[in-house]
Amino acid sequence: MDIHENARLTPHGRGRLAKMILGGQTPEAASEAAGVCPRTGRKWRDRFEQEGLAGLQDRSSRPKRLRQPTPQVTVERIESLRRQRMPGKEIASTVGVSPATVSRVLKRLGLSKLSALEPAEPPRRYEREQPGEMIHIDIKKLGKFNQIGHRITGDRKGQSNSRGVGWEFLHVCIDDASRVAFSKIMKTERGRCAVAFLKVAVASYKSLGITVLRVMTDNGSCYRSRAFAKACRRLKLKHIRTKPYTPRTNGKAERFIQTSLREWAYARAYLNSKQRARELPFFIHRYNWHRPHASIGAKPPISRLGPTEDNLLRLHI
Repeated sequence: MDIHENARLTPHGRGRLAKMILGGQTPEAASEAAGVCPRTGRKWRDRFEQEGLAGLQDRSSRPKRLRQPTPQVTVERIESLRRQRMPGKEIASTVGVSPATVSRVLKRLGLSKLSALEPAEPPRRYEREQPGEMIHIDIKKLGKFNQIGHRITGDRKGQSNSRGVGWEFLHVCIDDASRVAFSKIMKTERGRCAVAFLKVAVASYKSLGITVLRVMTDNGSCYRSRAFAKACRRLKLKHIRTKPYTPRTNGKAERFIQTSLREWAYARAYLNSKQRARELPFFIHRYNWHRPHASIGAKPPISRLGPTEDNLLRLHI
C-alpha cells in the first residue's frame, strides 16, 4: 500500500488511536495527541470495532456504483460512430450527450485514438540465407564534446561548454544473414563520405570471406547521389532503397544503431569525443566475436560464417 507523504496516520497508528479511545480516553484527547480531528478519531474507532484490523486499511475512493450510468444503447451508438472515424465532439452532438461522456466511453472501449481503429500491422521478418547477399547501411549523427556530458553526470550546468564543438557521423553497416557489423566515424553524411564508407565496408567483409552482392539504404541524399550509384556499379552491388518514411524496412541497421549508442557511445563516461572514437573498434570486435546475439540463437555473429578448422578465424582468441 502506498502511504501519502503527508498522511498523519498509518494503519498501525490508526489502530493505536482506536485502542486509546476504546481504552477510556475521550475522542478529543486521543485525536489531538495523534494530530487529527475528533471526527477522524471516532471514524477509526468505529471501523476497528466493526471490522477489526482489516477496517484500518485504506479504501478505494471509487464509488461502488454509478447513479446514472450511460445506457448500453448509447455506448453502442458511440462505438459505432467512432468506428466510422467520427471525432468525439461530433459524436457528442449527434448522440446528444456531453463530450466528457463520449471521452469516458471511448477510453473504456480503447478507442480514444483513431489509430486504435486500424489493426496492428504484423511484423514482417526476413533474413537472407547466405552472408553477403545483402548488407544494411545507415548513418547516425553524434555531437562532439570536450568534457563528460550530462547523460552521464546528470548535471546540466556546464553543458553549454561543449556547444559549438561540432558533429561527427557514425556510418554503420550490418550483414543481413550473419549480423556481422562494421562501423566507422566519418566527417560528414554527404555522398563522398558515404562512398568512402561503402568501399571500406565491402573490403572489410571481403577480408572475412564475405562477398557483398546487395546494399540496402534509406532515401538520404547521400545515397541518392550519382557518386553512390557509380560506386555501386563499380563494386557490382545492387542498390535497394527502402520505402519512404518506413524505417522498419531497414530495421537491422536501426537496431544496430540503438545497440551502438547503448553499449558504446553512452556506455561510459568518455573524457571527450576523441576517446569515444578510439573505443569504437573495440566495441565492433566485441559485437562480432563475443557478444551473444538474440536473433541468431544467442551466438556471436561471426559464428554464422561457418569457420572450419582450416580457417584462420578459428585461431582467434
